[in-house]
Amino acid sequence: MQYWNPTYECMSREDIRRVQFERLVETVKRVYHNVPHYRNKMQAKGIEPGDIKSLDDLKSLPFTYKDDLRVTYPFGMFAVPLSEIIRIHASSGTTGKQTVVGYTRKDIETWSEVTARALVCAGADKNSIVQVAYGYGLFTGGLGLHYGTEKIGAAVIPISGGNTKRQIQIMKDFGTTILACTPSYALYIAEELHEAGIKKEDLKLKAGIFGAEPWSEQMRREIEEQLGILAIDIYGLSEVIGPGVACECKYKCGLHINEDHFIPEIIDPETEEVLPEGSVGELVFTTITKEGLPLIRYRTRDISSLNYERCECGRTFVRMEKVCGRTDDMIIVRGVNVFPSQIESVLLELGETAPHYQLVVDRVGKLDMLEVRVEMTPQMFSDKVKNIESVEKRIRSAIESTLGISTKVTLVEPKSIARSEGKAKRVIDNRKI
Repeated sequence: MQYWNPTYECMSREDIRRVQFERLVETVKRVYHNVPHYRNKMQAKGIEPGDIKSLDDLKSLPFTYKDDLRVTYPFGMFAVPLSEIIRIHASSGTTGKQTVVGYTRKDIETWSEVTARALVCAGADKNSIVQVAYGYGLFTGGLGLHYGTEKIGAAVIPISGGNTKRQIQIMKDFGTTILACTPSYALYIAEELHEAGIKKEDLKLKAGIFGAEPWSEQMRREIEEQLGILAIDIYGLSEVIGPGVACECKYKCGLHINEDHFIPEIIDPETEEVLPEGSVGELVFTTITKEGLPLIRYRTRDISSLNYERCECGRTFVRMEKVCGRTDDMIIVRGVNVFPSQIESVLLELGETAPHYQLVVDRVGKLDMLEVRVEMTPQMFSDKVKNIESVEKRIRSAIESTLGISTKVTLVEPKSIARSEGKAKRVIDNRKI
């Protein structure tokens, strides 16, 4: 099976634009009439739905920021009554408040459709056995690939993350053919396989769909060599739908964006002007089929570029380059969005230390580790070691409760964290990505 839905995946550019325009008009009407926050934003710009007469009019619509989701928390951006929402997911927010995402039954069908396309890009068919080792729960990773696997008629193993020995046992015994997880976890599995004396030839793995964190071509080569598979990249955001917004094909020359569901733009992050084709800038998405949480011109903060040339695979959807950075200070650790402001909120709430801190991210072995360095007050510096350890433990517990991932907390000497006259350097990322 080369395509899951060739009617859309291989349609002409003219037909793509026609479908996008029809769906954009309906989406703008939906948010204007059903989401007061959007109506207010559009009225402030002097725009109403009837003003959208072509795709070029998209750029006249207001942007949506993560802050819009924060100020309307939890359900203020939903475009349907809560009675029509059948699933609620959430991801980390900038201030401790989570970004809440609601799905109608049709939204779940759409999500299943786009992840089905991603799986077929990786070579999956109804005979595949897909081991989904992304986290299940409020995080959108696990369930997105789960439903896509079921849609194409393949067998899904909903194992979630962790318990690597069990992952390997099941992978070997059940004959897993496709692995879905973060790339760093795939490398960790490969390392554990080697230590257990299991050769890649002992497995039936053919491909892996890896995302939720940045990874390099070098890392791809290492995964492919150690596991003997095709490793492809998948992209998504909880707010836009989850994984499946875009995915690579076997040619690995950019991620095909599902343009019948999402309209991409590249903008200058400072001026917010739309940039010419091929330019590098911030990726912006407008959802044109979502019912529960439709988004107009959502600023992802991800840096990429768009390539409209036809791919060798035959798909006509635009391809986005691998994300090469961010326009904000968010970092991704083991698939979890982490903002320095979240750490700051925890420290200020506890009030036991100085307000100076730094996040250090490193890749230890094959897994990402986050260390939070926090300055002690002069009074604390003279405390007994057990008192300092007690404070570290309280901070670590509070941070882990906020982020949902394990961290290392280190209390450091007063004034040992470098000061800046400009923007404080809160993050040191030592990963070789």
